[in-house]
Amino acid sequence: MKKYTDISLKPYNTFGIDVNAKCMLQYDSVQELQHIISHRDEMLAEPVLHIGSGSNLLFLDDFPGTILFSNIRHLDIVTENAESLTVNVGSGMVMDDFIALCVSRGWYGLENLSLIPGQVGASAVQNIGAYGVEAADYIVAVHCISLQDGSERLFSNAECNYSYRHSIFKEPGTKGHYAVVSVDYKLNKTFVPRLEYGGIRRALQPHTTLTAQTLRETIIEIRRQKLPDPQVLGNAGSFFMNPIISKEQFSALQQRYPDIPSYIVDEDHIKVPAGWMIEQCGWKGRSLGQAAVHDRQALVLVNKGGATGADIVNLCETVRAAVQETFGIKISPEVNFI
Repeated sequence: MKKYTDISLKPYNTFGIDVNAKCMLQYDSVQELQHIISHRDEMLAEPVLHIGSGSNLLFLDDFPGTILFSNIRHLDIVTENAESLTVNVGSGMVMDDFIALCVSRGWYGLENLSLIPGQVGASAVQNIGAYGVEAADYIVAVHCISLQDGSERLFSNAECNYSYRHSIFKEPGTKGHYAVVSVDYKLNKTFVPRLEYGGIRRALQPHTTLTAQTLRETIIEIRRQKLPDPQVLGNAGSFFMNPIISKEQFSALQQRYPDIPSYIVDEDHIKVPAGWMIEQCGWKGRSLGQAAVHDRQALVLVNKGGATGADIVNLCETVRAAVQETFGIKISPEVNFI
């Protein structure tokens, strides 16, 4: 376990917002976290916030309490048969490192999630998704520790209430109550590619043989072409969630915008790309001070250098208002404001 006081959080949020935390405790095991919680009066300055690599956070000010940070990085096989296996992965492992390891070992299913920033723990909280695949498609269970009393709690996939960019860990009655310490993922031993989303087939055309590694590398290249590197330009990836609207509302929009892209959610609902709407409103590549909408992907807000959390929020609300006025649709941030 490591303790830091008055620590800069700039390295711990991909927006690169320069704020400080009163205290940070990095733990390496479940037992260390339980020790911290059992001695909370001595070890924890309130409020307490558990973070991962900060790829989905926007700090608005200095944090006056304690940041908890998982460094649990094990990977253990739980069950295995001829067709599949279930692995238990520490919450502190970088998700893309986990996916790379899976592909190298012939464990398949997560290739389309390659290069999404963040830790394994966050993948279960956010239900990360890309190119037709969501973490929830492969999560069996999520192992947690109560931040109130240190007790262990296992959430099954069904108990996690997964939906688009949502889980029980984001709901008012549960949010902030648990720390994810590990996740059980069930993976396949047969490679079955998911190619129906986001131009993947077109990008794969130069390849004569399709392997999981080829698909992973292609996904990485697509993401790098569209999304800025947080080490170069501070950002949290997709800032807004793609809104889900009724078929009737979509049909009305189609009358005005025949080329509007869409994805079927179910027989009654359609998902519309928020980035497309933002671009139609003329915000792609535009700035408000040091906060900007990315010039290659309008779904991404960026810190051009020295932006504050308030600057990003101001841009966010301006963009949301433009989309609401133009399309009559509310878009919501995927990023958590702290």
